[in-house]
Amino acid sequence: MFFNRQKPKIFCIGQNKTGTTSLKKFFQDHGFKVGDQPTAELMMDDYIARNWKPILKYCETAEVFQDVPFSNDYLYVLLDHHFPNAKFILTERDSPEQWYNSITKFHAKLFGKDGRVPTKEDLQKATYRDKGLVWKVFNEKFGEVEGDIYNKKHLIRRYNERNKQMKHYFKNKSNFLVVNLSQPDAIQQLADFIKITPKYKEMPWENKTEAIRK
Repeated sequence: MFFNRQKPKIFCIGQNKTGTTSLKKFFQDHGFKVGDQPTAELMMDDYIARNWKPILKYCETAEVFQDVPFSNDYLYVLLDHHFPNAKFILTERDSPEQWYNSITKFHAKLFGKDGRVPTKEDLQKATYRDKGLVWKVFNEKFGEVEGDIYNKKHLIRRYNERNKQMKHYFKNKSNFLVVNLSQPDAIQQLADFIKITPKYKEMPWENKTEAIRK
């Protein structure tokens, strides 16, 4: 019942703050049904427990999925096996430093006090979706450096390791695209990959952090 779909499943597995919200808008504009993000984010406990059944069931509800938990490690391997016709899109920034600057500024704006970078306690107290969810997501993605959870060297290393793992897994597979949405040919890359005619030439900007796409 999972495989007879008119359109293949598309999983946007880029790290948060690499253009995932803009990518969501792109797919919605082109007639794809995108999974409900609040529902997906609240399955973080299932992801941590490696309880895959609720996540796979949720994947029946739409065609395109992005952000948590799909931007987390290893889930893409399960999805690739469970949905053999699925496509995977890894979004990247111009540099790891650009990504780091974007995520720290975004989190400071949302969760920090007086615009500073949040502490562990700030994230644990954040009430986005559900109290404590922000810390669960952050800790699962990046782990913790004692006293400095936004340690630049550590976060950039995790960003690079994760993208390297994904590229290695999908090496020589045709269902995988790496794209930088700030590049002028990004729209055409996406259109060619999912075999559609694009409605516009420039990527829509969504959830900007100082004029930078999420």
